[in-house]
Amino acid sequence: MSKNSLAAVIVALLIISASIIYLTIKENESDVIIDELESDKTPVFAGNISGFRDAINVFSFDLFKKLYSSSEGNVFYSPYSVFTALAMTYEGSNSDTAVEMRDVLNIEQDNESFHNYMKNLYILLNKNAEYDISTANALWIKKNLNLLKDYLSVIETYYGGVANETDFSNPELAAGKINHWVENNTNGLIKDLIQSSHIDPLYTALILTNAIYFKGVWKIQFDPVNTTDRSFEIDSDVFIDVETMSLVNTKDYFNYTETEDLQLLELQYSGDDLSMIILLPKEKELSEIIDSFDADQFKQLIESMNEEMVDIYLPKFKYETSYGLNEPLIELGMANAFSSYADFSKITGARDLQISDVLHKAYIDINEEGTEAAAATAVIMVLTSNGNGGSSRIVFDADHPFLYIVQHKETGTILFIGSVTNPAE
Repeated sequence: MSKNSLAAVIVALLIISASIIYLTIKENESDVIIDELESDKTPVFAGNISGFRDAINVFSFDLFKKLYSSSEGNVFYSPYSVFTALAMTYEGSNSDTAVEMRDVLNIEQDNESFHNYMKNLYILLNKNAEYDISTANALWIKKNLNLLKDYLSVIETYYGGVANETDFSNPELAAGKINHWVENNTNGLIKDLIQSSHIDPLYTALILTNAIYFKGVWKIQFDPVNTTDRSFEIDSDVFIDVETMSLVNTKDYFNYTETEDLQLLELQYSGDDLSMIILLPKEKELSEIIDSFDADQFKQLIESMNEEMVDIYLPKFKYETSYGLNEPLIELGMANAFSSYADFSKITGARDLQISDVLHKAYIDINEEGTEAAAATAVIMVLTSNGNGGSSRIVFDADHPFLYIVQHKETGTILFIGSVTNPAE
């Protein structure tokens, strides 16, 4: 199976599945209407990206393809977390560094509309709901390093970022302090994001972090009594037995569509604001499907989803991932930010910072009750050296590799993306 082909289908899935909507947020006991940005507010260079939500989603799959192509097993990460940490860093970039980061993130700098989009999304993700989701941002600043007031104001106002003076001369203490914050903001699921070896007592100057946590209950839950060991095909002629949940012969309806070669199923979380979308090949290898697939066909597929009675088999799985993102981000086009030529002068007023590491950890647990997921990202900056229709029943049997996406339906923003090649890994 071609990994690059697999990732290409994911890109199409999220671009097409996102829709233009209106959001209502309860804040200070008054309803604030957030009108999502129209395409004419999008930077010209962004091409077919129709809004800031789509900028995040396109970045989601650009990075996913890099991670998947270099992975031997299951993949999982939070595009929202990585994008947010990089967006905060991008706010302080300048000259060629800003141009490269703009092209990777697909957003313009100093854009008030984008600032408000991120602020409102932050508020929305932290509001009380039938599901448990939260996100947090923080800056960890070297003692005696003066950040520009304008930069700090943007981070605090639009990202809710809290600034913390940190003593990097003691790497173990500093790493422990940051990791404690990460654990607190991921319900204890993400541990040891930063190792003391990532911190240089002399050169580490600033660390930007994002954390996100989600726990959702399936709107229609799987009964543990029906969970049994079933065969899962890892690859051609390679099978393992895994715990598999099932929803069979129920009277429930699920959003579903299919082609001759592909099945697409949506599982709602309680509250209806978030859902998981699973893309499952039929007999053909996924690479064969992608060879004859295009965006227009996929758009028609998404638009054809209807409520159907479906018999569902889905393996339970739980795993953690850890990534160093330097190489994939450089491959995507932002090499300047990692070099001594980096220009982050909008952070300190001088060209004295560059990125040394971008770190990411994620956790996912899919079971009969629902989903628990968490992720955290750290951008470490150092001082530079130079400064179907009808009522017939359908069977959706995920007994071979598949993709899954957790999206915030109100905004269409992709929060988590993963692929399962071995549920028992």
